Amino acid sequence: MTPQTRADLLRQIWWAGVHSVGGATAVSSTLTEAPIPPPDLILAVGKAAEAMAKAAHARYAKVPTLAITKAGHTEPGLAFQVLESAHPVPDISSLNAGSRLLAEVVAAPPGSHLLLLVSGGASSLVEVLRPGLSLDDLARLNRTLIASGKDIATINAERSRVSMIKGGGLLAQFRGARITVLAISDTRGDRIETIGAGIGFALPRHGLVIETRIVASNAVARSAAAACARSLGFEVHRNDETLYDDVDIAADTMASALSTPKTGVLIWGGEPTVILPPHPGVGGRNQALGLLTARAIAGRSDVSIIVAGTDGSDGPTAAAGALVDGTTWTDAANQFLAEADSGTYLARKGAIMATGPTGTNVMDLAIALTD
Repeated sequence: MTPQTRADLLRQIWWAGVHSVGGATAVSSTLTEAPIPPPDLILAVGKAAEAMAKAAHARYAKVPTLAITKAGHTEPGLAFQVLESAHPVPDISSLNAGSRLLAEVVAAPPGSHLLLLVSGGASSLVEVLRPGLSLDDLARLNRTLIASGKDIATINAERSRVSMIKGGGLLAQFRGARITVLAISDTRGDRIETIGAGIGFALPRHGLVIETRIVASNAVARSAAAACARSLGFEVHRNDETLYDDVDIAADTMASALSTPKTGVLIWGGEPTVILPPHPGVGGRNQALGLLTARAIAGRSDVSIIVAGTDGSDGPTAAAGALVDGTTWTDAANQFLAEADSGTYLARKGAIMATGPTGTNVMDLAIALTD
């Protein structure tokens, strides 16, 4: 099998996983299979907000609908309002969007039903700061957290401490009768308390009906990717959600599984962490992991690997990740890794995986194909 053939097959398998957890697909199928009472207000926030809102608005066309998503993640001609905001580092648009989101929740009348659609990225896209804190404080905190190598649950817990709307703060301001939350999980364990720093978390209150559903997750995406691989005639040797350590450890995990050549497909999911130097170059965790795995398979002609974020973005770049094989690595890559500049090296090698916004966000998928 040629490297190009493996690359094409890997893209097909990866996209099968991503399409299975698309925001529109997840919301539409959930509302069809388990209908909810008609809402009076639909709010969507996160990288998948537009796709999720589109499905909900198609079902409840007369219901006021607002989606807040990452800049560049919208299309023209939508039948509802969309606000674009900043990610991964919040800016003034994040504060404006947070104020608007809170105002919509506060204005909901008694007896009303709120349908809240949540996906990853909400922690940066919307914010209402606690008194005494500034936008500079918020941006500084987020830059520090992103570079720290901490896992997303720890990062979101720290974000919640400076926020009036994270960790249950937003929905505590709702005075209606019912909240339905549909969430696409981008966190380990699929807990609503950690998705989007808890923007969709609501504490029980007398007279309030709260229903929360996780409508898409990394496990769903990996299952669909595995099914696609089998339909193409490949044996699936591994399907694990284990990539939660530093990228160096995650690369060792993948390299160990690939050390014994065998024909077929191996699938991993999760969200590894990366510690950044004071002045990082171009790239993100997936590009770094892709380059590290390229080192592990250097010189081999029987394996190719795709490592990419299911949302279509990897750190502050336009890439989703990397697609590497045994020819990708050279010793010159060591310096790029040391400078957190894997994206620059991978671009020169033609090994960037670019997808554009995907309409979902269930962390990362790493897939290896061997022959």
